[in-house]
Amino acid sequence: MDETTQTAAAPGAAPAAEADTRHRRKVRRGVVVSKSGAKSIVVRCERRRPHPKYGKVLREFRRCHAHDEADAARVGDTVEIVECRPLSRLKRWRLVAVTQKAAEGAQPA
Repeated sequence: MDETTQTAAAPGAAPAAEADTRHRRKVRRGVVVSKSGAKSIVVRCERRRPHPKYGKVLREFRRCHAHDEADAARVGDTVEIVECRPLSRLKRWRLVAVTQKAAEGAQPA
């Protein structure tokens, strides 16, 4: 057999398709609903999915506690958070960016 036709894959290495999905962190977008302390925020993330039987689109909400190192986010801001290692008892997310600032004097939803 010709050596140029063989692939040089390391033993135990994951295939290329599987390597793309591994180690990819979850990213969520949501609205800051609370400043729960210094460098901490609570983000309400929305998920839309169809009802399994009837097909109506349902809105499901989940509150994620996130770490805000720069203390940049305020209540009402739309933010992007990413999954990370556990930082405290509840915090498993980290703030990536503030995508939209809240309007002055606006009440959070």
